[in-house]
Amino acid sequence: MTPPPSPLETPSQPAVIASVDRGSAAAAPRPHWLREMRHWIDSGTAVNVDASREDRIDWLRAVPFVALHLACLGVIWVGVSPVALIVASALYAVRMFALTGFYHRYFSHRTFRTSRIVQFVFAAIGASCVQRGPLWWAAHHRHHHRVTDTPSDPHSPGMHGFLWSHMGWFLTPRNFRTDLSRVPDLVTYPELRWLDRFDIAVPVVLAVAMYFLGVLLQHVAPQLGTSGGQMLVWGFFVSTIVLFHATVTINSLAHRWGSRRFETHDDSRNNVWLALLTFGEGWHNNHHFFPGSVRQGFRWWEIDLTWYGLKLMALLGLVHDLKPVPAWVHNRTRK
Repeated sequence: MTPPPSPLETPSQPAVIASVDRGSAAAAPRPHWLREMRHWIDSGTAVNVDASREDRIDWLRAVPFVALHLACLGVIWVGVSPVALIVASALYAVRMFALTGFYHRYFSHRTFRTSRIVQFVFAAIGASCVQRGPLWWAAHHRHHHRVTDTPSDPHSPGMHGFLWSHMGWFLTPRNFRTDLSRVPDLVTYPELRWLDRFDIAVPVVLAVAMYFLGVLLQHVAPQLGTSGGQMLVWGFFVSTIVLFHATVTINSLAHRWGSRRFETHDDSRNNVWLALLTFGEGWHNNHHFFPGSVRQGFRWWEIDLTWYGLKLMALLGLVHDLKPVPAWVHNRTRK
C-alpha cells in the first residue's frame, strides 16, 4: 500500500494541542511531578502548565535528556574496543540516514513515495534516535519552514541564541507537544501515532539489544575485548548523543555559518562540513530555497549521501517518484 501524495507544506490550520490525556476524566488527580514522569513513557499524557512556563525549560521532563549525556561518561569504566567503535559508527550512519531521508525528506516534505511497510521500518529506525516520533518531528519541521528565522521559529539562532536553537527549545512544554493539525497526511497511520506517543519504546529496545549483543560477543568471541556494558555505552549512549548533536547543528550552525547561493527570507546557509556530517543536510540554503526536492546538494559536487542512498533504494524498488531539482531552480542560482 502506497501512501497518498500530499503537498510539500500543509495548509495553515488552527493550532491543535495533540497531547490529550488518554486516562479517564473521572480519575483522581495525580501529583504534578508524577504526571510529568509518566510523560517520559507516554508523551500523550497531558500536563497542565501555567502560561508563564510554556516557553521555559521543564527540568523534570528534561531529566532523560540529561541522563543520556551523563551515561556517556561510562566510557571511563567500560573502556573501548574496535568492535564497539564500529558498531557505534554503523548505528550513527544508519540512524542518520533514517532521520535525513525519512523523518526529514519523506515525512516532513513528502519528496518521494514508498510503501507502508518501508515507511514504518524507517519510522521505527528514526524513533531509535531519541529525537521523538515521526509526527512530532515532521510537525515541528513544517512549522519551522513557515516561520523560519522569525520570532515564531522555536529554534532560530538569530532570534533566540545558539544554545537555545541547539538544545533548549524542545525541552519546553510548548514544543514538547505534537500539533497533529500540521501533519494531517500522517495521522491516518495508527502505527505512526503509536511510535509518536510511546517514543521511548524503540530506544529502550535498542539499548537492551546493544547490551545483550555485548554479552553475546564476550561469550563467543572474547578476543574482541567487548562486553555488555561497553556495547551499551558506545553502541547506544555515545552513538545517540553524537547523532543528536550532529543533527541539531542544522538548527544552530547552518543558520549562522556558511555561504548563501540563493536569496531567501531567512538566514539559511550552505556548509560543506555540516553536509558531510549530516549526510547532505548542510546544503541548507539550497533546501530552504526549494524544499520540494529530494536532493539537497543541487550541484554534482555537493556531496549528499542521503540522496545517494535514496537513489539506491529507488533502484531496488523500495522508494519511487523522487522529486528532482527543477531546471528553473538551477537557473535562479546566484552568481
